Amino acid sequence: MMPAIYGTLGPRCADTDTLCAMLEAGMSGMRLNLSHSSLRDAAGEIESLHRAAAKCGVKVQLLIDMQGPELRIGALGAPLSLPAGTEIPFGEGGIPVPSMVLPCLTPGQEILLDDGRLLLAVVTAGKSRALARVLRGGTLTGHKSIALPGSSLHPPTLTEMDLENIALAPGYGVTGLMQPFVRDRADLQAVRAALDAAGGRDMRLFAKIESREGVENLDTLIPACDEIVIARGDLGNAMPLWELPRVQKQIASRCREAGRAFMVVTQMLYTMEHSAVPTRAEVSDIFNAVCDGAASVMLTGETAVGDYPVEAIRYLANTAREAVRYLE
Repeated sequence: MMPAIYGTLGPRCADTDTLCAMLEAGMSGMRLNLSHSSLRDAAGEIESLHRAAAKCGVKVQLLIDMQGPELRIGALGAPLSLPAGTEIPFGEGGIPVPSMVLPCLTPGQEILLDDGRLLLAVVTAGKSRALARVLRGGTLTGHKSIALPGSSLHPPTLTEMDLENIALAPGYGVTGLMQPFVRDRADLQAVRAALDAAGGRDMRLFAKIESREGVENLDTLIPACDEIVIARGDLGNAMPLWELPRVQKQIASRCREAGRAFMVVTQMLYTMEHSAVPTRAEVSDIFNAVCDGAASVMLTGETAVGDYPVEAIRYLANTAREAVRYLE
């Protein structure tokens, strides 16, 4: 059976013609990232998607990806360059962070920023401010993710913005909700209760596995959702990268045994953000994910901000189709 093919809505594919071309290339639906925005902000993009679906004569899936318990830094006045070896303050007079983060910034604590692209380590810390040294540098913009490996932070399952978006979802034609950083069954029960209360009883619930806690509790999560998402971005931050392929295989195996659908996502065609042709490793990754039983595969930045959104979907769909042909 052909897996569902998802892209991610963004400025590079927000017009009806591009979206129609993506649907004709094999796309089943779109993800809308609501990590720091609302459904109202994306009303124009959503309308373009529905117009494209009507023009192509297809029924399109629309998944909303929530804020959830992921922590993020605050706004920055301008992009911030963080060269390796430099020191930068967090908190008062520095990079703004959620109040619950500051007590955890103790000397030696590692800090991952922007889905792990930047790595720092705390040097000194006080009540309202900490100083950290950049170990893996880069450029940081506002509202990017912040993670503290090994810390015991436990943010709430749903933010106020999440609850607002859930209430609006039925009116925008949303068909599914992706809950990030699922930790335990209680997270999914809270999301399902919010969906039911908002009239979203028919919406599918996707549980994103992005932490060791999620992996450890997988057996209790599988019955509480409609589809497991192997979200390899933050999951790869939670462990050495060489462990990630094994964990992906283990999650896929458990889902197959339980008869639960699963999705594979993150960097499937990463080079196609700026290249018209993927690498051999990327198409092999897609092929193997489908052979492992993935019910869905998804692109993120490749379509949202990439230079070749239509071509990326075509490569994703054609490679998945070839894997299905091989299995048959």
